[in-house]
Amino acid sequence: MSRLRDMARAASRPAEEEPERCELCGELVPPEHRHMIDVKNRQLMCCCRACSLLFDGNAGGGGHFKLVPDRRLALADFDLDDVRWADLRIPVDMAFFFRHSGEDRVVAFYPGPAGATESLLELDAWQELERANPVLRTMEADVEALLVNRARGAREHFLVPIEDPYRLVALIRTRWRGLTGGGEVWEEIEAFFARLAGQAKETHNKRDEAAWQS
Repeated sequence: MSRLRDMARAASRPAEEEPERCELCGELVPPEHRHMIDVKNRQLMCCCRACSLLFDGNAGGGGHFKLVPDRRLALADFDLDDVRWADLRIPVDMAFFFRHSGEDRVVAFYPGPAGATESLLELDAWQELERANPVLRTMEADVEALLVNRARGAREHFLVPIEDPYRLVALIRTRWRGLTGGGEVWEEIEAFFARLAGQAKETHNKRDEAAWQS
């Protein structure tokens, strides 16, 4: 997980710093580029366009490398009430969940001033959430996450590339001040979710499943 956090922090580096390179072939990559995950070592890697095409659909990865998808879904009618949220045992109001193929389970993390912290996740609670929200069955292991924002009265739910939650982790870790974070960090958190909402395609539980795959 430390490598994922490193990549998230790298995403916010000033543009004038040394440009990044594809970690497979060494080619320079633009600021906006795809990532690939080394499933065995849990490492997130920068990826140029040529390599991303090579590994698209996991055809060239042999199960060892996975290209991080670029789909972002805003789950407009996501079924997660206060009781079900309490069952998930998340101690704060923001969290993300993803399937860890190496451990064959769904794991939960929440962001904070110290970084990403794993939370105990009851299997029954996740299965109930998945039954209520069939879109979660399309979440690709290791590379996609459910991102939940319930802070300050929000009720936002997104299915996103795994790199997005770690960008949020990096934002909170580097901007948090004092016990409550300070006004600046909360403005940036709100801006983060506003940008994400603008990028994401809105979908509903009762819509055609084809919308979830596009």
